[in-house]
Formats: sequence, structure tokens, C-alpha cells
Amino acid sequence: MNIEAELAKVEMRFEDDEGNVEVETPWVTPLGNNRYRLENSPFYAYNVSWEDIIEAVKEEADGFPIFTKVLEKSGNRTVRVIFDPPVEEENESQKVLNGLVELGCSYEGANRSYVVINIPKHIKLMEIRDYLISKEVQWEHADPSYSELFPNE
Repeated sequence: MNIEAELAKVEMRFEDDEGNVEVETPWVTPLGNNRYRLENSPFYAYNVSWEDIIEAVKEEADGFPIFTKVLEKSGNRTVRVIFDPPVEEENESQKVLNGLVELGCSYEGANRSYVVINIPKHIKLMEIRDYLISKEVQWEHADPSYSELFPNE
């Protein structure tokens, strides 16, 4: 069985800091009834992570289904890191990524500077947070978002 034949794309729309609508199109596995399992960590959308079950509804016959909501959380969490300098073999940025893998995380890179980190449900989010802070890298909470974690700040 060819798994790629079963994969599809959905469209996730979000507003950037200037109010412009941006789009990303992660890979998903169709589950039927407008339900899909995410097969990528989102690079820009918040409050959604790899393997979450989402709803996406087709608005146009020739377009991708549009993400509407998360139906079931996978337990994975997402943080995003911007590396400066970009990841190169054996540099400090690569060592930080290697450390995240040693802690049990996985990652996808949009490029050598912008990397999405997946934190599996059995790994403590605060451990990863403390590690990133100790390495003095630029990063952000994506799922859960900072405002979800610290609602009173």
C-alpha cells in the first residue's frame, strides 16, 4: 500500500501580525466525514499539532478543504524555533536540535533557520521550555499558545 496515495492537503488560514491572511497547506490523512489527521506539524497555525484530528470543509470543488477546528488533540505539543546562526553540521544550532531529539522531541524545518519542534505527550513541556531558555535560542509556544499557558500575563 502506498501511503502517499492516501495523503491529502488541507488549507489552514491565519492572520499575521499585520492582519494579512496567510495560508499553509499541511499533509493530512483523510478519515471521512470532513475529518483528517495532521501528518505535519503546522509551521504557522496555533493551537494545533501533529497527529491532531481536525475538521476541514471543502468550499470549492477544485480547492483544498479548509481547516475549521480541532476535533481531538493527539497530546503532541508544538514550539517553533528561529535559529541564528542557521543549522549547519556540528554548529551550536545543530547541537540544540540534537539535544531536543535526545530529550524525546522530533522536528521539521521550513529551512535551516525556522524549525518546528514536536513534543510528544509523554515529554514534559516545561522541560523543553527550560532547555530552550537555557540555550538562549529564539522560540515561541505554538500549541499550547503562550496565552493559553499564561492567561493572566
